[in-house]
Amino acid sequence: MSAGIARGRLAEERKAWRKNHPHGFVAKPETLPDGSVNLMVWHCSIPGKTGTDWEGGCYPVAIHFSEDYPSKPPKCKFPQGFFHPNVYPSGTVCLSILNEDSGWRPAITVKQILVGIQDLLDQPNPADPAQTEGYHLFIQNQCLLVRGRV
Repeated sequence: MSAGIARGRLAEERKAWRKNHPHGFVAKPETLPDGSVNLMVWHCSIPGKTGTDWEGGCYPVAIHFSEDYPSKPPKCKFPQGFFHPNVYPSGTVCLSILNEDSGWRPAITVKQILVGIQDLLDQPNPADPAQTEGYHLFIQNQCLLVRGRV
C-alpha cells in the first residue's frame, strides 16, 4: 500500500514542478530504456546562486525515493567526490531537512529540497560536516575571514 502512496505523491510532485519551478532548476523522473518513467529516481540540476562562488555552474543531483516516501526522506546525491563540507565522499548530501530524525517532514516538496541544497552550497553547516577535507578548509577560511585576512 505504501508504494502506491509514494508513487501517487511523486506523480503530484511532478505535475506541480512542471507548472511552477524555480528558474534554472531541472528535476525530472528517470526515463528507463523502454521509455517508461521511474518516479522513484529523479535527475536534477541545481544552478549556482547569483553572487556566490557557485554562480554560473549547474550542479547535478540525483534524488532517490524509497517506497516509504513521504514518511521517510529521499536520499540526494551529487556525483561521487563532490567537494563540499556537507557532502559525503559518496556524494550523499547531509542536510537537516533530509534527516529523518531531525528536520524531515512529509510536507517537504522536491522544490524545497532542491532550493535547500542550493542554499547549502554557499552556506555550509559546520555543525554537521560530512567530509573531513572540505570541513577543515571551510573552517580555515572562516577563521581567515574573521581575522580580516581574506
